[in-house]
Amino acid sequence: MTTARFSAWRTQVERARLLVVGDVMLDRYWFGDVERISPEAPVPVVRVARSEERPGGAANVARNAAALGAHATLLSVTGDDEAGTTLAALLAGERVDARFLRDASLKTTVKLRVIGRQQQLLRIDFETAPSTELLAAVLVDYQRLLADADVVVMSDYGKGGLAHIATMIAEARAQGRRVLVDPKGEDWNRYRGATLITPNRGELRQVIGRWHDEADLAARAQRLRADLGIDALLVTRSEEGMSLFSDEGAVTIPAQAREVYDVSGAGDTVIATLGALIAAGASLADAMRIANEAAGVVVGKLGTAVAHPSELD
Repeated sequence: MTTARFSAWRTQVERARLLVVGDVMLDRYWFGDVERISPEAPVPVVRVARSEERPGGAANVARNAAALGAHATLLSVTGDDEAGTTLAALLAGERVDARFLRDASLKTTVKLRVIGRQQQLLRIDFETAPSTELLAAVLVDYQRLLADADVVVMSDYGKGGLAHIATMIAEARAQGRRVLVDPKGEDWNRYRGATLITPNRGELRQVIGRWHDEADLAARAQRLRADLGIDALLVTRSEEGMSLFSDEGAVTIPAQAREVYDVSGAGDTVIATLGALIAAGASLADAMRIANEAAGVVVGKLGTAVAHPSELD
C-alpha cells in the first residue's frame, strides 16, 4: 500500500483540524416529470414530485472534509431566515461545526435547481451581499478560531463573504498555518502569500490567458506563482486531469476513468480533500492524487456530493 492511498492516512485525517472560511449557500433541488410543453410559452412544464436540500459553496467544502473524518469548523455569514436555519441543521447532521454570523438584513444565498428527467432545466439564484459591519465581525471570529486550526481553506464564490481575505491569509501565514484558496474572478492579488491556489482550467485562463501547449502553460503558471508568492498552484482540468506547479516543477496526473454525471461541487471536494490530507501530514503530491480520486467519485453523483473513505480505498 502506498501513501497515495487514503487508507494510509485515515487515522491522521481523523485528527486533522480544518478551518473553512468563505461563501456558503443552500442548494435546493426540485425533481419532477416533464410530460408537456406549457401553452403560455415554449418551455417544459415540470410537475414536482420531490425536493432535496444540500449545503453548497464553502459549506460543501466543510461537509466534504467532515465526510473524510476531519474536524471541520466553518465560519461564514447567513441571513436570519429559513434558508440559514436549514443550512445550519444540515451541517449539524454532517458533523460540521458551523459558526454562522446571522443578519436579519441579509438573505442566505440559495441556488434552486429544477430537474426534469434527470436533466437540469433551470437554476434560480437568491442572494444579497453582506454588510461591512458583518464582515468585520467575521474577521474578529476568524482571528479567534485560527489558533485551533492546522490548515485554513478559503472558498471564494464571489458573494462578498471574503472581503478581508488578504488580511486573513497574512494572519494565518504569520501564525504558521497553511492556507488553501479556491479562487474566483480575475484579481488574484488578494490571494498573495497563500500556500496553494486551486483554480479550474477556465478560472486560470481568465488570469494568465490562453496557452499554446503544456510548456507554455507551465511557464505562465510558474510566473504567476512567483508573482503572487504562493508555494504551489494546482489546476483542475476536467478530462485532462490535474496539474501541480511548484518549486519541484510541473506534474500532471490523468483524470479518474469514471462516468461523469454532474461536475458541480467537484472543486469543493478537491480542496477539502487536499486540506484534510495536508493537515494530516501528507505530501502535496500524495494529497493531489487522493483528491483526484475523490473528484472522480463525486462527479458520478448528482449535485453537490461527498466522497466517503470507503469509496477511496
